[in-house]
Amino acid sequence: MQVVKHLRYIAEYIIARVFLAFLNRFSINSSIAAAEKIADMWFALHFSRRRIAIDNILKSGITNNPATAREIARKSFRHFAILIVESLRSKMFLDENSWRKNVKLEIDPLVMSHLNNPKQGLIVISGHFGNWEIAAQVLSYFKPVAGITRQLDNPYTNKLMHSLKPRNKYRLIPKYEANPLRFLQILTNGEILALLNDQHARREDPLVPFFGIPAHTHITPALLHLTTKIPVCFGYCARIKPCNFVLHADPPIYYQQTGNKQNDIIAILQMLNHYLEEAIRKYPDQYLWAHRRWKKLRPLKATIPTKDESKV
Repeated sequence: MQVVKHLRYIAEYIIARVFLAFLNRFSINSSIAAAEKIADMWFALHFSRRRIAIDNILKSGITNNPATAREIARKSFRHFAILIVESLRSKMFLDENSWRKNVKLEIDPLVMSHLNNPKQGLIVISGHFGNWEIAAQVLSYFKPVAGITRQLDNPYTNKLMHSLKPRNKYRLIPKYEANPLRFLQILTNGEILALLNDQHARREDPLVPFFGIPAHTHITPALLHLTTKIPVCFGYCARIKPCNFVLHADPPIYYQQTGNKQNDIIAILQMLNHYLEEAIRKYPDQYLWAHRRWKKLRPLKATIPTKDESKV
């Protein structure tokens, strides 16, 4: 069995190398066109993910028209194929001299002041929306950025991909790294801790409305903010056209604690979910609809507001 797994890892590594060679040989526009074709094939063939994406779009209330939901889902598949190309080829349009021509900044003034203060740490939260890799690379021109990533099962492919991703002062740290104080060290060093907080969390984590529907939500951003008093803000990087983006950051959250830790955590997570919902409504085809955001739900607790009450 170990031999079979090792051979599979080698085969996956070779495929990844061939794919990267293809990207480097052709222009970025040609690579994007090819990525769109591959995404269309994946959308047509992968029934379960297509069904999940369409169901999630309808469930969210973005649209109640199945045909429109299907088109948004198809464009979402395309979006993430393009994201891979843009992220791997970003050095072509995001170097120190060109990034400002390709990225429009829509950053809250207070957030900008934090970015320009080398001693001020900042917790930046986003979702699997837009191009979070580009967002981290752009933010790293202001101050160092640490992103959290899960190691790939294939050690060869994992080493290859992580050697390609980081740019400038952007680094990736393993999700399950042994050091329990790593987040605090990043923030006290005046760096940015960038987290994606929209994946389905453990059943032990609280249920927080997402598009009015309860979803288990990771508590790390809220817990870090309450513990350190370091500001937390929501931001995203949306594609306007290929290799051209808008980087948006909402006002930072400075939450006044009430003495009820659980309610405070939920209140902060609600605010972050609200910002993500607003971004998705603006660019619905740039969200990863194909993941199971609302799976394995348990009964909604009384401390969680209803759909109407969840608006910020």
